[in-house]
Amino acid sequence: MAKEYKGYIFDLDGVLVDTAKYHFKAWKRLADEMNIRFNEDDNERLKGVSRMASLDIILELGNKTLSEEEKVSLATRKNEWYVEFISKMDASEILPGALEFLKMLKENGYKCALGSASKNAGLILERTGLKDYFDTVVDGTHVSKAKPDPEVFTLGADNMGLSYTDCVVFEDSVAGLQAAKAAGMVAVGIGEASVLTDADMVVKDLSEFNLNML
Repeated sequence: MAKEYKGYIFDLDGVLVDTAKYHFKAWKRLADEMNIRFNEDDNERLKGVSRMASLDIILELGNKTLSEEEKVSLATRKNEWYVEFISKMDASEILPGALEFLKMLKENGYKCALGSASKNAGLILERTGLKDYFDTVVDGTHVSKAKPDPEVFTLGADNMGLSYTDCVVFEDSVAGLQAAKAAGMVAVGIGEASVLTDADMVVKDLSEFNLNML
């Protein structure tokens, strides 16, 4: 008989909601102001990466070196623009299959956690009406180490009172999948199999996933 997993941990951006487009718009605006060429291919490198590390990548693209104080100021401006965008979000921006899958897990007594690098996860969950589906929310305000470090997922499992091997992670980034594997969890990739090579399995979105696949 197949193992029954007790806990399900979800990344936010690109798994439950599509906020990646808002990150891109805000980073693009910042890059344009600094005369740094930044496109959607470059933006792929920022997936699952912290705000300051993302800024470092953009500065590297422009061969620019700034002080920590200047970097903090730029990252803060980018975040203010991003928060403006996500403050207008609603349930229509939940990705296919996500709400149905979360409802099914809740109705059947499984535990759910959010494991996101975003420091704005709480606002996004509120705006989209997803907050009540989670037993615990671990975001960028709770962890000190960025993916591929597994901290965000191991803390989620700890908060649910579950062993790591009893948890399944849903991720759309390479770094996130590496974090899940480092924690000893099952890693389900959301996106393209050719990119998400560390995943145990890959689906286009949560509408394609069911528990029998584990």
